[in-house]
This record gives sequence, structure tokens and C-alpha cells, in this order.
Amino acid sequence: MIRAAIYARYSSDLQRDASIEDQIRTCAERAKAHGWHVVQTYTDHALSGASMMRPGLQMLLQDAQDGRFDVVLAEALDRLSRDQADIATMYKRFQFASVQMHTLSEGEISNLHIGLKGTMNALFLKDLADKTRRGLRGRIEKGKSGGGVTYGYDVVRTVGEGGLVTTGERAINEDEAEIVRRIFKEYAAGRSPKQIVMRLNAEGVRGPSGQAWGPSTIYGNRERGTGLINNELYIGKMVWNRLRYIKDPDSGKRVSRMNPREQWIIKDVPELRIIDEELWQAVKERQGVYTKQDTNFWERRKPPYIFSYLIKCGECGGGCSMISQTHVGCSTARNKGTCSNRLSIKREALEEAVLGALRTHLMKTDLCEEFCKEYTAHINRSRLDHNASLARYEKEKARLEREKAKIIQSIKDGVPGVMVKDDAIRVQTRLEELEHILSSTTEAPILFHPNMAKRYQEQIQNLIGALTEEQYRSEAAELLRGLIDKIVLVPDAERKELGIDLCGDLAGILSLATGRSLPAGIGVPAANHGALLNRTRKAPDLAEHEIQQVKLVAGVRNWPDLRDENNQQEKVVAGAGFEPTTFRL
Repeated sequence: MIRAAIYARYSSDLQRDASIEDQIRTCAERAKAHGWHVVQTYTDHALSGASMMRPGLQMLLQDAQDGRFDVVLAEALDRLSRDQADIATMYKRFQFASVQMHTLSEGEISNLHIGLKGTMNALFLKDLADKTRRGLRGRIEKGKSGGGVTYGYDVVRTVGEGGLVTTGERAINEDEAEIVRRIFKEYAAGRSPKQIVMRLNAEGVRGPSGQAWGPSTIYGNRERGTGLINNELYIGKMVWNRLRYIKDPDSGKRVSRMNPREQWIIKDVPELRIIDEELWQAVKERQGVYTKQDTNFWERRKPPYIFSYLIKCGECGGGCSMISQTHVGCSTARNKGTCSNRLSIKREALEEAVLGALRTHLMKTDLCEEFCKEYTAHINRSRLDHNASLARYEKEKARLEREKAKIIQSIKDGVPGVMVKDDAIRVQTRLEELEHILSSTTEAPILFHPNMAKRYQEQIQNLIGALTEEQYRSEAAELLRGLIDKIVLVPDAERKELGIDLCGDLAGILSLATGRSLPAGIGVPAANHGALLNRTRKAPDLAEHEIQQVKLVAGVRNWPDLRDENNQQEKVVAGAGFEPTTFRL
């Protein structure tokens, strides 16, 4: 009997779960009529068909690849996806898995349906977006809201003529408006956003989301108009179309882009003014004083210390930062007052604890020997893979040469050149790529280095030493940070001092080095033991002076496999396969 899977979806919170039930019922009736056995039902509630990031759909696609059913049945093609590219990709995946697509509206889906219905669904989405924007602009022109509710205002709904409920009306919420005025006044008077939110949270004043206030809620982004002190609605100006939103084709998530200023729609709504002009200008002047015009983003974000931005609080999970010139502590406890962990630790003591663990545990003789053994085995396995790739390239080149000869012969036989033009271009382009790859890539030799143990110890010493030298400190710190997911500061039972939990690839390496068992479910392949070295460029005679160091790295997810233009250098995974674990220092 043919196995069938049913997929149902609705896209709006305004719709009912009954919509899903109706779709499943009608699909089940169709399956029964065809004599199919329904083995599984997949659903997505209140999720747009323009995105592939739907749990039910992803499970459907995975189960199709696993061969759990023979037919997928939906109410209509747009239930699966409204995106033209996504529906075509989905169709190809089902075809590859030998799964037929059927819908109640179209019957069995073919290439014709994918082309026509996919285009129609895409046009529907564009038309819907255009109509929505047109409607929102009409609201703005009438002085009504075209978006969500802003802090300081209430939604007003009244019954108009014909019994219709009016939407888009706003009125000042005096209690919240008083908080808005207070924030503006305190900021203009010199208080920082951190100081302001600390007082608000201490008094139990809820933020716009109903949660605790955070500094970014106040300062936001001045250019984008986000943040409470940048919202022009508070001075009676409603700004619309400042940002546009587009979908990232890779992640499916919405990202915002600034529109040119001439495209903004600005409407005066004096009845919604909360802040007077004098106070607004005072705030803008103070913001101007702190605007950094001479530094770029990366300079501002460069970690000032080795482990900056990696340290977390063990109680609230928030970030830790420098609370004085010498000590590190929980930022949430000091900025919001919502965490009780007010212990601190000297930054130098924290750094020494981590570096000391490297110095103590990674220099052991047995670990060094294990590293040399497994490193050599890993590189030689990579060598075999590398040489196998060269053989595949040679085979592909030979096949394309034959295809090229056939195209030339077909033209000689009278086939119009325009009919084979695209194939000829495709073949020639790929041949040129393969010729470049093969001419710049050589077969990798077998690696055996008699002084590898000594070089391993030298590299560990060099890494630790580089952290103390100003000219190398930045690069060495970046490499070490790549091994660490986070450093968690946990108060002890007496709440007198902080313990240090190291999480990430480095924690797994140290756990192996000390012989400690890892948490249940954490497995570390033997081939990864002690891997803190890089692959070297190898000459046929393996002379010591011809060994060239590339990078000192560990952790595959932090350092991708890269090659130089001659394909002679490859980053080796020094902790590849380590599951993130925790090591108590």
C-alpha cells in the first residue's frame, strides 16, 4: 500500500487552529479515496509560507529523504511554499527521494505546476505586500499609526459608522508618558542610560516589553531612529518608511535596510507630543557630544583584554565586564540590578588561571607523544583524501573533453550553433576551472617528521609567550579565543569567591590532558587528543628548514578549511570533533 504524508499550514495568528484540522480532514479523505495509508501528519501553525524555516516542513523534508513515505499531500501548493525558488527546490528534493507531490487543488504536481503556480504565488506575495504598504501609507497620511504600539501611548478602538471598528488611533498614556519625560530629563541632566534603568528597575517600573529595562532600550540607534530618546513621535512627528525589510535568501530571516531620507513619510501629529522642543534639543546635544566619528566599528569592538566578551555570569547567564580597573564582575547585577551575583575576580588572576592550565597540562610527555601519533595519522588521512580529489578532477576533465568534442562534431554536422551555445560555454568554463586547479595543485607526500614532539612543545610555549608580547599579543589572543565558547564565573557555596568554568574546545583538550572524565554523552575521538599544532608545508626530503608554520589553531567550527593559491597549505583541525564541554579551573 502507498504510504502518504499530510502537510497542513496556516500563516496568521488571526486564523484558527481549526484551519489546520480542516486541511488534515479533507486531505485524509482524499488519501482514503486513493487507497493510500496516511503514516504521518506534519503541521505549522501561524507561520508564513514565504519562509522555509518551519519546523513541520523541515521534518517533512527530512523524513522524505529517509524514505518514510511515498506521497506528500497538501491542500494546495501554496501550503507548502509561496516562494518561487523554495517550491522548485522542494520539488527537486522530493523527486530525488522518489516522493510524489499531490494537492487537493492541483492533483499530482508536475514541472508545469511548479513553474506556473510558483510564479502565481510569488506574484500574490508581491501584490499583497504592495497593497499592505499602500494601506499603511494611507493611514499615515491621515495621522494614524502604521505600526506597533509605542511606549507612552494606548491603542484606541472605537465603533464608527456602519458598526466598523476603527484602527490605527493612538492616545497618550499619562502614566507611561511621565516615565518618558523623566528619562529625557535625567539623560539631559547628565545621567547615563545605565544609571537611569538601574533606578527604574529598582522601583519596579516595567519596560516597554513588560520586562526589566535595559540601557539599549533608551539609547538605541540614533541614525535608525530606534531607542526611546530617538523616537520622534514623542515630539509629535510620525516617521514612516525609514526602514525597509528584506528576506535573507540563506537564513530566511528578515533584515532591515535604511531607506533614503527623501523616501521617508513624515506626518505632524501635535496631539501626540509628549516632549517639548527644548528638552528634545538638549538630549540631541548631549548625544552629539558622545558620537564617535573618528573610529570604525572594528576598532570599537576589538577585545581590550584576552577574554573580553567571553566571560559570563554563572547565576543569570548575562555578560561580565570590567567593573573597575582591575576586577571583572556581572554586568547585569550592576547595570540592571536584577542579578544577585555581585562578586568579582581580578582580571589578571582569571587570565593566569587559564594560561596556567595550558602551561601545566599541555606540556605532559604522554600527551605530546599521543599528539604526534594522531597528528601524523590525521595528516596522512588528509593526504589520501587530497590525492583522491585530484583523481576525481582528472576524471571530470576527461569527461568534459569528450563532451566538448561531441559539441564540435554536432556543429560540423549542421546543428545550429545557437542550440549548443549554452552547453559549449558551460563545458569550456568548467574545463578552464579544472585546468587551473590541476596546474596549481600537486600530489601531497607522506608526512613523517622526526622532531615533531619537540616542535609541539615549542608551539605551546610560543603561544603562551606571545600573549605577553605586545606585537604578537593580538593574534595569539585571537587564536586562543577561538578555542573558548565562554568562561563562566560561578559563586561558591559560601558566596565568598568565584569559581571558573571553562567551556568549549579548550575545555575538552584540558579534560583529556588531565585524565578527567567528560560529562555523560560527551565523546572525544582519540584522533583529536592534544591537537594544538598546525599542518606544515612538506618537501619531498622532509628537511627541517623547509617546514613552514601556517597557523596555531584548534577547533574546526572556528577555523574553516582554507588553502593558499598553490593549494600547499591547509589549516589542520587541532580540536576537530570535540564536543563543547566544561572544565573547572
